[in-house]
Amino acid sequence: MVFSISVIIITLLYLVILELSKNMVIGWIVGILAAIIMLAERYMLKKQNIVSRKSKLITWGCFILVLVVNMLFTRPQIKNVPAVEVKNPHITEVVQVKQGNLRGVYNEDKTVRVYAGIPYAAPPVGDLRFKEPQDPKSWSGIRECDEFGPMAMQARSNPFMDSLSHILGWHDYQVKFGDEYLEEMSEDCLYLNVWAPATEDNELKPVIFYIHGGSLTTGQSSYSEYRGEDLAKQGVVFVNFAYRLGVFGYYTADDLKVESPNGTTGNYGLLDQIAALKWVRENIEQFGGDPNQITIAGESAGSSSVNALCVSPLTEGMFNYAIAESSGIGAVEPFHTFRSYDVALEEGQKVRDTFGVSSSAELRDISAWELLKTDSDQSAMTVDGYAIVEQPYLTYEKGNNHEKALLNGFNVKESDAFLLTTKATADNYVELLAEDIGEQAEEMAKVVPADTPQRDQHFIVDSLGDAKGALNTAYSAIWFSYSHYLWNNYLIEQGKPTYEYYFTKTNNILSNYHAGELPYAYGNLWRHPGLYDEEDYKLSEIMQKYWVNFAKTGDPNGEGLPRWEMRSTTQDKLIQLDTEIKMVDDPNQEIYKVIDKYQDSLR
Repeated sequence: MVFSISVIIITLLYLVILELSKNMVIGWIVGILAAIIMLAERYMLKKQNIVSRKSKLITWGCFILVLVVNMLFTRPQIKNVPAVEVKNPHITEVVQVKQGNLRGVYNEDKTVRVYAGIPYAAPPVGDLRFKEPQDPKSWSGIRECDEFGPMAMQARSNPFMDSLSHILGWHDYQVKFGDEYLEEMSEDCLYLNVWAPATEDNELKPVIFYIHGGSLTTGQSSYSEYRGEDLAKQGVVFVNFAYRLGVFGYYTADDLKVESPNGTTGNYGLLDQIAALKWVRENIEQFGGDPNQITIAGESAGSSSVNALCVSPLTEGMFNYAIAESSGIGAVEPFHTFRSYDVALEEGQKVRDTFGVSSSAELRDISAWELLKTDSDQSAMTVDGYAIVEQPYLTYEKGNNHEKALLNGFNVKESDAFLLTTKATADNYVELLAEDIGEQAEEMAKVVPADTPQRDQHFIVDSLGDAKGALNTAYSAIWFSYSHYLWNNYLIEQGKPTYEYYFTKTNNILSNYHAGELPYAYGNLWRHPGLYDEEDYKLSEIMQKYWVNFAKTGDPNGEGLPRWEMRSTTQDKLIQLDTEIKMVDDPNQEIYKVIDKYQDSLR
């Protein structure tokens, strides 16, 4: 009995590991068969009365060996993510773009056409590594755009650990058949996706051009939280895409600057974004989108990228409005996602030192997978003299930025997930603040005292400490919301419409942490059954209407919506997005005054 129970328990645990590791279904079958054989063999040995210590060891050894080999040989497949979660979806009519003919697929109720994996630039491989994106190649015949292109090269977490994080952190893990694979990852990653209304209406629709976040080192366009199906149902054409990340997107070296016809280096990922925007301008009308009514949007590093597109001389006249969520690079010295050219060069030298080469050309001979192993920091844009010609704040001070209106804002717990491993106590609190704001740390500790209440939620792995609530509050402003304070003020000075939000809605998944607003604004709550309630869906409907109205007119307001007041010299409130939607005071005003002093000292 003990033997049988042990085999059953081990097999069940093994199946759990296979599920969390995304092993193929055949692995489950082999594991179950191995257990059955194990039990049958034991039964036969007992029946023949020949059970011995040696036979037990051999039996258990063979069983464990089979399980281990099975796990190795049934590891998840690598493949592209389907454009829609519909079995045998209906295909669309053929669309003609500059490179050739293509067709996509319909969503389940045939209200939206989805075209995934459209190349917007040539694969940046071989000699094109560390070069400006080149025009996409043409094709013959009809290209089937029914799956997302590969994600850009990036460090990939172990699927087992990734599953655990979704259980313990996001609480959205689902056991289902069909997800036993890992998404394709490749240096050949410059593909975009289009969601367009399936309508007979020939009137061109406004376009939302979305840039994903991920610290410029991670992220993929297939991510469920920023798919555009629901926004397309509301009358916009939604586009997102992949761009080069990490060392492939932001490696900087003087020898590359010399070889470039534009004298550029260090902003390849940003140049990819500009190439995607150019492609949209040239082709989006074929999908029913208006090339003269484009709103650029992004979250986190994607929001910083939106800020960069607003100041780049290469994007003048290419879009109308901007949506920016939880980041920006408008400070004298941005706290992240942007660095000086000298620092970029130093990090580039670290890459060459890692691989023992003296030139960037030699780095092109190293495999993409090997190049990922660099320990240099490649998570920031820089002033390259081409895509970005000066510190962004200078462009804003001159009024040379391009956005005609801005919708922007932040969440309550922006920094919390980034400080999980930091223990903050009354003793080390000021020291931790000084790492980013120097001599202003003491003053910040007076504005946000160490005994500030702890958050109403925290992750199970958080190191906490008696001053953790204070540290989270201060750094949420320093790293994230301060950039919106600056951005709004610049636009107010320029007399341009700007609207700011403050997302505070709690829930059982992303809550109001960094990126918590994404599934609400882009209409993807339904992809997480059971984790959002009626109040969440109601808030999401309103937020989607705000975003769509803004893309159409530069003003989020519309019939039946709570009034969102525009920021001005006399109106500094922001709209709180929660169960109750209302205009409120910015909770960080006093914190911003301290950060202002630090930034002013850097001029």
